Amino acid sequence: MTFTIIGTGNMAWFIGNKLVAARHLCKGVFGRNKDAVQNLASALLCNVHGDIKAAKEIEADVCFLVVSDNAVSAVAEQLLYKKTVLVHTSGAVPLDTISKAATDTAVLWPVYSISRNNPPTHRNIPTAWEVSSPKAEKYALAMAHIFTDVLFEAKYEQRKWLHLSAVISNNFTNHLMVICRQICAENKLPFSALEPIIDQTFSRLKQSTPSSVQTGPAVRGDTATISDQTKLLEQHPHWQKLYTAITESIQVTSAHPISPAPQNGKEA
Repeated sequence: MTFTIIGTGNMAWFIGNKLVAARHLCKGVFGRNKDAVQNLASALLCNVHGDIKAAKEIEADVCFLVVSDNAVSAVAEQLLYKKTVLVHTSGAVPLDTISKAATDTAVLWPVYSISRNNPPTHRNIPTAWEVSSPKAEKYALAMAHIFTDVLFEAKYEQRKWLHLSAVISNNFTNHLMVICRQICAENKLPFSALEPIIDQTFSRLKQSTPSSVQTGPAVRGDTATISDQTKLLEQHPHWQKLYTAITESIQVTSAHPISPAPQNGKEA
């Protein structure tokens, strides 16, 4: 099949390279940054590239709209495809945002953090999909199977909740590690001392539910330790508020355990 890409970020590089490696033909790369567009086009063995307005002149089997969430609508307004299946890759943007830009539209959202410099080499990349037509389903899923073995259907109402969960589990967790590293640095402690317990935490989640392996002073009702640790953070009021809020959330959740959510969607 043939494809075009609008966008030059990490996801564009990942999807584009996977498709070319699978012998799909890139017919064009488009975006705002001329140098970035040329670099990606060269990597994808594609001679056709230009700005976003030029994208609508090239009809391929699939066009991947791989831009930031807040740019999807603005870019889609500049497109009008009759034969091309238009696919956006955002978990937080409705499918109908691009409905006027093409007859057949789809969403393919990899629930994974993609880095251009260190792309995943495995195929365990859970990817949510939604389509507007049988044709869109056929083409979008065929493309998705190039880079993943884990596909499930999720409408926008489901995806936005999954996106929120991804932000909390990935971005928020990483931010907590940023705080921990700074605390260690300020007190001349090695952050590496925390690495085994961090590994242990995520290893446990592969075998047990998060609520069943929750530990710490909040679960134990250790008010003395909570009070002491809260005072330690007086010089960092934002961290102190975060500590207090998460502690209270753990206490509430531990008192009222949350049952595992039913599996939604269907395997493709």
